Amino acid sequence: MANFVAIKADKHQNLKVSQKRNLAHVANQHIITITAAEYAQASASFPIVLVKNPDSPRYRSVAMLGLEAGENLYYNDDKWSALFVPQSIAMAPFSLGLDPDKEKTLTACVDVDSEFVGEDKDLALFETEGKESELLTNVQNSLGRLYENEKMTENFIKELEDNDLLQELELKIDLSSGEKKKLTGLFTINEDKVKSLADDKVLDFHKRGLFVPIYAMLGSLGQMNRLVQLRNLTGKNKIAGIQIAPLAKQEVKEEVTES
Repeated sequence: MANFVAIKADKHQNLKVSQKRNLAHVANQHIITITAAEYAQASASFPIVLVKNPDSPRYRSVAMLGLEAGENLYYNDDKWSALFVPQSIAMAPFSLGLDPDKEKTLTACVDVDSEFVGEDKDLALFETEGKESELLTNVQNSLGRLYENEKMTENFIKELEDNDLLQELELKIDLSSGEKKKLTGLFTINEDKVKSLADDKVLDFHKRGLFVPIYAMLGSLGQMNRLVQLRNLTGKNKIAGIQIAPLAKQEVKEEVTES
């Protein structure tokens, strides 16, 4: 389990990170957080959807890496096969967290239990005189951009909710064994409602660049077929067919994606 602590010069003067790191920490994750700023690039690799816990009104923006819990079809043999690496996983072993010395202040943290962190690694977090290294400065800048993108994504999702543009999807999966599965709890944008927006709202969305992530999310659903291809390459529980359609409101949910 990760053990993130705030990075402090007086405590981590000699701490270093490996120059070569991998994405093994998401090897068993079937969804990962992604920001709206990344949709355009990510849509060429993954289906992008919103998910939420049944007992929470809050949506999360995620990229799908598999069709069931614990399945990452993009990470095999210690290699990442997708064209794009989302910020949320690329930052490991770093993360934003609360500064124990400053109330309600976020600061850069590091997973001190990570295999890529230790005093015997390659890249120092601090120079000999205690000054932040170039690596740490770059990490802090990247974490700051990730935080801003996450806030922007929250605002984007709220905009979709406020304009009633979301709809739940149902995935019907036919396995070659004859077994059938149904997957719900995935939300996307209702394209028909987008097309029905009033002219003043269309102009507003256009000026604020909202149509870029909207249509990137919609286009990304075509990557469901890529998930099927990747699953079938593994030779396990091969999929004979998959259907994606809006969930009829009267239907009872049989399975919900984890968030």
